[in-house]
Amino acid sequence: MKMAESITGVVLTAGCDEAGRGCLSGPVVAAAVILPAGYDDPGINDSKQLTPLSRHQMASRIKETALAYGIGKSEPEEIDRLNILQASITAMHRALDQLTITPGYVLVDGNRFRSYKEIPHTCIVKGDALVTSIAAASILAKHSRDLLMMELHQQYPHYGWDRNKGYPTREHIDAIAHFGKTPVHRKTFHVKGQLKLSL
Repeated sequence: MKMAESITGVVLTAGCDEAGRGCLSGPVVAAAVILPAGYDDPGINDSKQLTPLSRHQMASRIKETALAYGIGKSEPEEIDRLNILQASITAMHRALDQLTITPGYVLVDGNRFRSYKEIPHTCIVKGDALVTSIAAASILAKHSRDLLMMELHQQYPHYGWDRNKGYPTREHIDAIAHFGKTPVHRKTFHVKGQLKLSL
């Protein structure tokens, strides 16, 4: 994972990523991470490739190592109002707002972003597998969101969010059909084009 240096040179760079775009419930959570120049940890990888235990361990290591990191989120009602893409970008901006150091460049996972405070940026498809700072952000975003969904599971235990984290698994879909929707379900999201989550 050395792509960041080839793009930004020696400029202080923040990697950004989000978690939870494809979920039926809960917020979308984003993270921004500034790592020391040249830092590369073989344990840092796309969060989806790590076990929950590995993510937990790596999240602690990233927080200890990073020059700065921030977490931001957009709640379900904001996702419904803005759409999931704009809500995800808003969450990334909020994560960048939390940084205690202003980056000179932003690297974003995916192919869409809205310029942040006129700081130059580059979108990188599959960036969480190519750029260390984006991979680190993906781990923090996923880990933070999983913790939030575990808390929500205590309020709404019927949906299996301790296991599916709000994604449209059969268990989750069946629970919606049986128990109805909660205030933290996204009203504008469909399940396989058939089940509309309207409260």
